[in-house]
Amino acid sequence: QVQLVESGGGLVQNGGSLRLSCAASGPISKASFKIYNLAWYRQAPGKQRELVASISPGGATDYLAPVQGRFAISRDNDKKSFDLQMNSVKADDTAIYYCHIERRTGRFAEWWGQGTQVTVSS
Repeated sequence: QVQLVESGGGLVQNGGSLRLSCAASGPISKASFKIYNLAWYRQAPGKQRELVASISPGGATDYLAPVQGRFAISRDNDKKSFDLQMNSVKADDTAIYYCHIERRTGRFAEWWGQGTQVTVSS
């Protein structure tokens, strides 16, 4: 069973920065991790989970409109990990953030992290 462990969440002031990390462990090799699509989702109280940022195996990135230009997703295939750099955070960024990996070529597979709380204080 592949496990995703998130770190870096916490309390941050409005306008501040935070970096989330997600590391994969278990039966997933570096070669396999390379072909996974990686993403960060978030879920605020009373709202549906939404896709915040994603990065393809080739490095192409995509962002939710409200975080475009403030957040940056990156991957390190050798470490089997990926990050979400959050800058200029706002109160609306308060949510539980989940990392997600998905294999879209060959046999489909996906895993979720347990979630990490990000709270932006005014």
